[in-house]
Amino acid sequence: MNTWVLLLIKFVMTLIITIVSFSFLLRSPLGWVFLVAIVTTIVNYLVGDLYILPGFGIYLSSIGEGILGAFAALIVGLTTIAFNPAPVTLLLFGFLIAVGEFIFHPYFRTLKKQE
Repeated sequence: MNTWVLLLIKFVMTLIITIVSFSFLLRSPLGWVFLVAIVTTIVNYLVGDLYILPGFGIYLSSIGEGILGAFAALIVGLTTIAFNPAPVTLLLFGFLIAVGEFIFHPYFRTLKKQE
C-alpha cells in the first residue's frame, strides 16, 4: 500500500514540475506533458529510488534523478514532433526534479521502513 502512495505523491510532484517547465514556459501540448511526467516518474522510481538512493544517498540520488528526468524528457522530445523541449526548459526541469526529489527522499525512506 505504501508503494502506491509513494508513487502517487511522486507522480503529482513530477506532473506539477513538468507543467511548470514545459506547459507554462514552452506551451507544449498537455498530453505530451502528461506522458513526460509518467515516463519520468517510472524511470526515477525504478532507477533513482530503488537503486541509486539506497547505495549512494540523498544528494547523489537527487542529482541523478534530475539528470534522468531531463534525459527522459529529451528522449520523448526526440521521438515526437509535437513535443520539442528547449535546452533551457530541460535544464530547468532537471533542476526542479532534483530539488523536488531532495525534499521527497526523507519521506520516501520513512514510508519504505514502515513496509
